[in-house]
Amino acid sequence: MSKYKGKKVLVVGFGVSGVAVAKYMAKQGAKVTVVDSKQKTDLAESVHACEGLKLEYEFGKHNPKTFHSAELIVVSPGIPLNIKPLEEAREKHIPIMSEIELAVTGIKEPIVAVTGTNGKTTTTALIGEMFKADGRSVFVGGNIGKPLTDYLNEGQKASVVVAELSSFQLELTDKLIPAAAVFTNLEEDHLDRYGDFQSYVNAKKRLLKVCDKNSFVILNHDCAHISRFSEENVGKLMWFTKRNPSSIGEAFSEDFVGVYWDSKTKRIVSKVTGKEEFYDLSQFKLFGEHNRENLMAAISTARAMGVDPKAIQSVINTFKGVPHRLEFIRKKDGVFFFNDSKGTNVMSVQKSLAAFSANPIILIAGGKDKGTDFTPLADLVSKKCKILILLGEAKEKMNRAMGDFAETYLVGTFEEAVLLAYQKSRSGDIILLSPGCASYDMFKNYEERGQYFRKLVSQL
Repeated sequence: MSKYKGKKVLVVGFGVSGVAVAKYMAKQGAKVTVVDSKQKTDLAESVHACEGLKLEYEFGKHNPKTFHSAELIVVSPGIPLNIKPLEEAREKHIPIMSEIELAVTGIKEPIVAVTGTNGKTTTTALIGEMFKADGRSVFVGGNIGKPLTDYLNEGQKASVVVAELSSFQLELTDKLIPAAAVFTNLEEDHLDRYGDFQSYVNAKKRLLKVCDKNSFVILNHDCAHISRFSEENVGKLMWFTKRNPSSIGEAFSEDFVGVYWDSKTKRIVSKVTGKEEFYDLSQFKLFGEHNRENLMAAISTARAMGVDPKAIQSVINTFKGVPHRLEFIRKKDGVFFFNDSKGTNVMSVQKSLAAFSANPIILIAGGKDKGTDFTPLADLVSKKCKILILLGEAKEKMNRAMGDFAETYLVGTFEEAVLLAYQKSRSGDIILLSPGCASYDMFKNYEERGQYFRKLVSQL
């Protein structure tokens, strides 16, 4: 019998994670109430997805009494943990768990967990494809695609689960013991939620804290914030780096386990298994040094988990990237359009701008500010961008930070931004949507923003 049968379970937040939790708990026989501060009309998709299930709903508010009467509260990742009803529930010692925590208590298969500020989605997708190419059944989810709880809802049986995990999803995670934990990089992000950078780092570090001595821990040596995680690591440490280990230091080179970039031969070298293996990138289709880093992180993980080198090379040769991440849309009148809607922070925009070498860039940026300092973008905008088009809540702040470094326009709508970019472009230009901001001021999520950009570009 399910331990949740007859239990009063409150699901807070009714996005994709909340829907997955509500379905799971209803099937377990729990008495489920769903609360969301949005109105029912805004959540029509979620309500429709749960049709036929015995659920109670409270929309448009958070009623403290509902929180106080719950026996278990499951919080969606988008809900800040410091809202008053949750703090009161905590004072009353009502258990509070995350969707991820709920999922991992039911998943028996090895879990590969990927986190970081940027590169999570591409790295997660690459790892998933490498397992598939090796003939293994794999579920890829978490912050990418389906919530982890859907793995339980659908009764799937994979040989491995690959999960992208955001800082929000890690905040209440204690029971996850990953087979492998991958840390891509860390830069300022989500300061609107965390207040300061260290609090954000601490949320990411929760994944390190749940690793045990059997967990593979894959760290980016080139990121100072991540490399320091090695001091607290108890698992099997592996590195990835774009520098030859011998140039870092003799002791590091001798003990090196992981993957590095050989700039002389233009190949990736793996020393995960003790012997050297070489991977050719001549057919790798993704732009930018940052994607080479993502690839190295994926190779480290795949080899640690026993994936055959031939399977890895086949993925390197065929992988086309993930939607909304430096995604080539079309070429029109000699102008190249790229959709980087997933570029929701400063570091991500920096990496996207750096991916292009010679072509002049018209950058479309802006959206909901996450408490970010945009001044680090000024230098690259000055060097790479001929025109800057800013929109959304953050446009004035972005203009103050970098408007003096390119011909700059502030616009009111997304349609206006795309049309103006096209009108100002000349053959050979790149029009790049890389917002550096969240999407919530205009769109439901970055996917919706990217899809709308695709649609507008296709209609030009």
